[in-house]
Amino acid sequence: MDDIKRIGMDTSKHVFQLHGVNSAEQPVLRKRLTRRAMEEFFAKLSPSVIAIEACGASHHWARKLGSLGHEVKLIAPQHVKPYVKRGKNDAADAAALCEAMSRPTMRYVPVKSPEQQAALMLITVRDRLIRTRTQLGNAIRGHASEFGVTAAKGVAHVGSLLERISKDMALPDLARRMFAVLGVEFTENETRLDDIETELSALHKADERSQRLRKIPGVGPIGAVLLSVKAPAPEQFRSGRDFAAWLGLTPKDHSTGGKVRLGSITRAGDEILRSTLVLGATSLLQQVRKKRGKGVSPWLIELLKRKPPKLVAVALANKIARIAWKLMISGENYATREVQSI
Repeated sequence: MDDIKRIGMDTSKHVFQLHGVNSAEQPVLRKRLTRRAMEEFFAKLSPSVIAIEACGASHHWARKLGSLGHEVKLIAPQHVKPYVKRGKNDAADAAALCEAMSRPTMRYVPVKSPEQQAALMLITVRDRLIRTRTQLGNAIRGHASEFGVTAAKGVAHVGSLLERISKDMALPDLARRMFAVLGVEFTENETRLDDIETELSALHKADERSQRLRKIPGVGPIGAVLLSVKAPAPEQFRSGRDFAAWLGLTPKDHSTGGKVRLGSITRAGDEILRSTLVLGATSLLQQVRKKRGKGVSPWLIELLKRKPPKLVAVALANKIARIAWKLMISGENYATREVQSI
């Protein structure tokens, strides 16, 4: 086989498509392999540079191929798509990966360790349990309202609502049994969520960087863990603005002909991390608007006078992200005097 300079690999559950080129940029490898055959092929192949699309199981294959002596680079799907010449099939995707990797300005996704993926799984499971809790609470209140039983909004009132329903003999027996089923499911979900919160708290306490980020106003334990685990290495970003842009907290740019036209935020990057920072900023703004905040900068006060609260919350989340990047890259602690910068 000719000398292979780089290989693009399109992955799936059972089939893997390879596309390799030599130093003259001529295709010398077009091969479709099964899962077992793929592992055997790369075990015998001399060390190569391999590009894989960052998707499900990509981090596993990056670690697996890395252990065989290969250099693996993960590329985000949106950065691969422009290099697909025509049509959509495995061979075209593998060729696009190989071509995208050749670009000197291409950005790569860092390969995560099993421990990092476990922490991300913890956060994802927590997010799913919170959504389930909201759905159950809404379902219980909705069904109760059909029988003329109402309760205040919020998870804290669901327990008392179920207790009232269980004692209401005016309701049909079948309805009370169905409410009991929903109540058991709600209680079990709350127990699981408490266990996850305990695991998350232990993860936060064991992470020195997470504890430093927790000191930033508007960043709680969950936001600190998310920043520590989900964010790539801060050295990959040239500035705090680049980090905020990766989070999707910067405006879309529709400028042309020398005219600057900025739109809403891009919402790029990680949705859970971005929404957590915006929620933290919103909570901080509520304290400021109630005049409970201390050492608030004039910038924030003036912005609240000119802009809607939701827009200010996003702007504040942007600034929090920049401060977090600075602390992550410098290793410093958040100083009290820095409160004036928020």
